[in-house]
Amino acid sequence: MEIICSDLEGVFVPEIWINVALKTGIEELKLTTRDISDYDVLMKKRLAILDEKGLKLKDITDVIETIDPLPGAKNFMDWLRSVSQLIVVSDTFLQFGGPLMKKLGMPTLFCHDLSIDEKGRIVGYNLRQKDAKKKTVIGFKQMNYKVIAFGDSYNDVNMLKEADAGFLFCPPQNVIDEFPQFPVTKNYDELKIHIEKALQTVRD
Repeated sequence: MEIICSDLEGVFVPEIWINVALKTGIEELKLTTRDISDYDVLMKKRLAILDEKGLKLKDITDVIETIDPLPGAKNFMDWLRSVSQLIVVSDTFLQFGGPLMKKLGMPTLFCHDLSIDEKGRIVGYNLRQKDAKKKTVIGFKQMNYKVIAFGDSYNDVNMLKEADAGFLFCPPQNVIDEFPQFPVTKNYDELKIHIEKALQTVRD
């Protein structure tokens, strides 16, 4: 038996924080896991900026409501779910990912959670577990699943390393250069070919 684990942002939907940066004009919020490999450093920086600028959860979710899946993403996800089981494994948060899941047909999402105070300010974040993407793959393998995984950023690398087959999807050049062992796919058609081959391999 096999299962597919995928990233969310940059794969099926645009980067949430980049859209928030564009909407608010706060350039520092454009930084993502494509730029900073240490997720804790990145999130503390983001939360400090939100606090400094007085932005609340609603300011973020208002932007998220305007975000649509990437072109072709819904059809590709429908195909994935027709050939195997799919788990979206993301370092986003339930409060952010929920509205986007509705637009993608409600796939299963493993993610983190935010702490919100009575005034609607984001005051902290709660990891489901440290290095959650890698540990998700380990968990499935312990249940005797073969795992196929794909993503685009630094925070996906440990998941790809742990998987039986791992692919990069539209990654930045710095990630390609640092992790040349992973096949690079530049569109859904290329990714589909790799997944079809991987499915055949793990099922043999």
